[in-house]
Amino acid sequence: MIQLKFIKNVTVLFLLIIFSGSLSSQIVDPVEWDFSKEKLGENQYELLFTAYIDDGWSIYGLDIEPGGPIPTSIDFEESDDYIFVGDLEYPEPEIKFDLNFDMDVPMFSGSVTFKQAVEVVSSESANIYGELVYMACDDTSCLPPDYLDFSFTLSGSGEVAELPGEAEEPEMPEDVDDKPEVEKADEPAEDVLEDELDEELDTDDIYYEVAESQQESNVWWSFILGFMGGLLALLTPCVFPMIPLTVSFFLRNAGNRSKAIRDALVYGLSIVFIYVVIGIAVSVLFGADRLNAVATSPAFNLFFFALLVFFAAAFFGAFELQLPSSWTNKLDSKADKTGGLAGVFLMGLIFVLVSFSCTGPIVGTLLVDAALSGNIMAPALGMLGFSLALAIPFTLFAVFPTALKSLPQSGGWMNAIKVVLGFIVLAFSLKFFAVADAVGQWNLLSREGFIVIWIAIFLLMGLYLIGVIRFAHDSKLEYLSVPRLFLSIASFAFVFYLLPGLWGAPLQTVSSFLPPMTTQSFDISQPSSTDLAHGIVYEGESVHEGPHGLMAFTDYYEGMEYAKEKGKPVFLDFTGLGCANCRKMEASVWSDPRVLKRLQNNFIKISLFVDDRTRLPEDQQFVSTSMGRERKIRTVGQKWSVFQAENYNVNTQPYYVILDHEENMLAEPHGYDTNINKYIEFLDTGYENFQRLSDI
Repeated sequence: MIQLKFIKNVTVLFLLIIFSGSLSSQIVDPVEWDFSKEKLGENQYELLFTAYIDDGWSIYGLDIEPGGPIPTSIDFEESDDYIFVGDLEYPEPEIKFDLNFDMDVPMFSGSVTFKQAVEVVSSESANIYGELVYMACDDTSCLPPDYLDFSFTLSGSGEVAELPGEAEEPEMPEDVDDKPEVEKADEPAEDVLEDELDEELDTDDIYYEVAESQQESNVWWSFILGFMGGLLALLTPCVFPMIPLTVSFFLRNAGNRSKAIRDALVYGLSIVFIYVVIGIAVSVLFGADRLNAVATSPAFNLFFFALLVFFAAAFFGAFELQLPSSWTNKLDSKADKTGGLAGVFLMGLIFVLVSFSCTGPIVGTLLVDAALSGNIMAPALGMLGFSLALAIPFTLFAVFPTALKSLPQSGGWMNAIKVVLGFIVLAFSLKFFAVADAVGQWNLLSREGFIVIWIAIFLLMGLYLIGVIRFAHDSKLEYLSVPRLFLSIASFAFVFYLLPGLWGAPLQTVSSFLPPMTTQSFDISQPSSTDLAHGIVYEGESVHEGPHGLMAFTDYYEGMEYAKEKGKPVFLDFTGLGCANCRKMEASVWSDPRVLKRLQNNFIKISLFVDDRTRLPEDQQFVSTSMGRERKIRTVGQKWSVFQAENYNVNTQPYYVILDHEENMLAEPHGYDTNINKYIEFLDTGYENFQRLSDI
C-alpha cells in the first residue's frame, strides 16, 4: 500500500514537472499609474492620476454605453475635510471601434492624465482616500478590470505636508512626453512594481511572444498570397503572351547574350521595384493606425466589397480595365529614345501599365487583404511576392531561351483562368460585406445566408469549368481537359463541404470567413435536452447554465468539493463576462460535438468570471499582494483574477486548466486557440491522466 502511494506521488510529481513550463510568467501589466498632486493656491490642490499605457494597448473612457467594457472611474470616499472644485478634467478620448465588444467606445492610448481640483476646508490636514478602476485591452483581448486604492495627504495650512517614505517616481516609457515636475502624493504599495517583476515581464512574457509570432506569420502570409497571385496573373491573356515576345526582344536586340541577360535582370528588377513601391505607398498613405481603423470600418469594408465585385465583373468580361493609351505610348516613345538601362526600366513600367487589365484586379484584391491585416509591412511584402512571381519567368527564359519552346500555346484557356479568378474574387468579396454587417450590427447577412451565396458561386464555377455555361468571350469547349476536370471536382467538392454548414456544422476550414455562429438561425449541432440529460447532473448554490447548455459552478471551492464527491476531474475555466475571445472559443470550439460530449460527461466544470463586479461580503474581503503590489480585494471578479494570477501566474482569458482533487494539473493549460483537434487532445490528456492516477 505504501509502495502504491509512493508510485502515485512520483507520478503526480512527474506530471507537475512536465507541465511546469506552462507556469512561466505570463502576467500582462500594460498600464502603470502615477498619483501626484500640485498646489494651485491657498488650501487648493490639483490631484493628478496619470496612466502610462504600453504600445498597442488602451484604457477606456469614463462614459461607456451599456453592453460595453468596464469604464475608467475614480471614486473618492466622502469627507468633510475637503470639497471638490469643479469636475474631473481629462483630455477628449479617441472614439474607436472595439472588436472585443463590437461597438464604438472612447479610448485612451499612450498616456493620459485625469485632474481633480480640491480645496481643503479643515484647519488640519485632510486625508483623501479613493479607488481607481480601469480595464486595459489590445486589438484581440482584454484584461480583467483592475482596482487601485489611492490616498493623498493635504495640509490645511496651505502648504503641502512632508510625507515620509514617498515612493520613487516611476520610470517613464520612452515614447511618452516628459511628465510635469510635481510633488509626489502618498502612493500605495500597489502602484510600484518590483524591479525583479518588471525584468521578468520583459524577458518571459509569453503573451507578447505569441502576439509577435502571430503578427509575423500574418505578414509572411501576405507574401505567400502575393506570390500565388503573381503566378495566377502569369497565366492571364494580358501577361502570358508577353513572356516570349519580351524575352525575344532582349535576345534579338542585344549585341551579345550576356548583355541580353543583364537587360532581362534589370527588366525583372524594375517590375519588382514598381510593385513594391505601390505596396509601400499604400502603407505610407494609410499608416499603421489607419490600417487598423480601416480593418474595422463598416464604410471601408463596404467600399472594398464593392471594389472586389467590380473587379470580378471585369474578370467575367463585363468590361475591360484599361489605363489611358496615351500613358503607354508616351512611355514607349521615351524608352526608345532613352535606351540603356533607363530604357529597360521604362519597358518594365510599360509592362505594368499594359498588363493592368488583368493584373489590376489581382493587385487590388491583394492590397485590400494586406491592408486589412493591420500590419504596415503587409502591403509591401504582398507586392514583393506578386512581382517576384511575375519577374522570375522573364529572367529565367532570358537566361535559358530554349526553354521558351516548352511553353503552351496561347488560347481560350487563358480567358477561362480569368473567369475562374472572377468567381474566386466574388466569393472573397463577401468576407468584407460580412465584416461591415457585423461591425455595423445591421443583421443583414446571417451565417447560412453567407454559405448559400458561396454554394451558388462555386456551383456556377464548377458548371463553367465543365462547359455547361459560357461567357461572351469564351470559345466553345470541344473537350474537357485534365486541369479543368480536377478544378471542377475541387469546386463541386467544396460545394458539398459547405452544405452541412446550412444546418450548423462548424466548417472549421473556412470558419474565419464566415459570420459568427450566433447569426445561425437553425443549428442542429446544439445539444438537445435529451443529450444533456446524459451528462453530469449538477447540484449546488453556485451552479449556472453556460453556453450550449453546459452546467458549471461559479465558485471554485464548491465545485472542487463536488468533483471529489462525483469522482471526476475538474475543468477550470477562467473567463469573463466581457471576454470576446472566450465567446469565440465557446462558439467555434465548444460547439464541436466531440468537445461538447467530453465537457458534458468527463469533467466537473468550474467557470470563474474575472470581471464579475458583485461586491464580496465585508468578512470575505482581503488584501492581496499578487503581481508585486498590495491591493484590497472587494469584488468576486477581483477574487478570481487574483486567484488565477497567484496560482497560475497568468492574467489573460480564456485560460483552461484540468485538475485532480489535490489541485494538481493533469495537462498543460490551454489558452485561446481555435484548433479543435488540439483542444480535444488537451481534454483527453487531462482525463486519461486522471483515470491513470485513480487506478493506482
